[in-house]
Amino acid sequence: MHIRMSAIGTAACIVLLSSIAVAQESNAPKGIENEQSLPGRHLYVVQDALRLCKPTKGFWVDLGAGKGQVAIPLVEASGNPVMMVDPNKEAITEGLELARKKGMADRLFAVIGRAEELPLADNSVAFVVSRGSIFFWDNPAKGLREVHRVLRPGGKAFIGGGAGSGYPKWAVEKLIQERTAQMQGEDAEKWKRFVELRHPEQMKKWAEEAGLSEYEVMGKGAISADDDKVGQGVWLMFEKKTHSKPSSQTEGGVR
Repeated sequence: MHIRMSAIGTAACIVLLSSIAVAQESNAPKGIENEQSLPGRHLYVVQDALRLCKPTKGFWVDLGAGKGQVAIPLVEASGNPVMMVDPNKEAITEGLELARKKGMADRLFAVIGRAEELPLADNSVAFVVSRGSIFFWDNPAKGLREVHRVLRPGGKAFIGGGAGSGYPKWAVEKLIQERTAQMQGEDAEKWKRFVELRHPEQMKKWAEEAGLSEYEVMGKGAISADDDKVGQGVWLMFEKKTHSKPSSQTEGGVR
């Protein structure tokens, strides 16, 4: 396995963050690009991740980082270096360039990789957070087992998707209204699948298949904001206990 790295600093926490690569975008439902007119959501997600996980300083990673939409504000908010992991070379290169322009060249790294085969050592990461990425993984359960593997004892993961609990109420209402309408539109089947993948029960299923023994699922999905902790969306949070392993070790991940 050949890995190319671009370094700008040192890090100690994995943040699995959402990035939709070119191939993923081709599978996205029609109309999702209209959501770009709404306020950005990444900063609000960073605020929730830091508040709920309270990650310790160390090696942080943004998995599925894309152009660094979450990684960069995470560095700005915490001062902790972050490594971006994404299979899209062009996207992370753009993210690194943006970081340089912001004077963050000593606090951001990038490595080409994917969730199911993280190019990281066992027990090396302090924090994992992922916004939107898991819904595009080839094998979410295997990806979660990989996250658990690289987390160090006491390390935490925050994986899912959403707007963040602090996202403006009017914007949340418009987001949900438009998505609900799209489920009756010309690309209804893709939108229904989009919502199904972001349902709390689906997140629980992936966690169970990964063999996670202790975890918490927060949020009520892509078209609900009725959760005080995270607002709109759905998130999986777990902590690696001392020398613990997922209870399922089979390829399929079913206990």
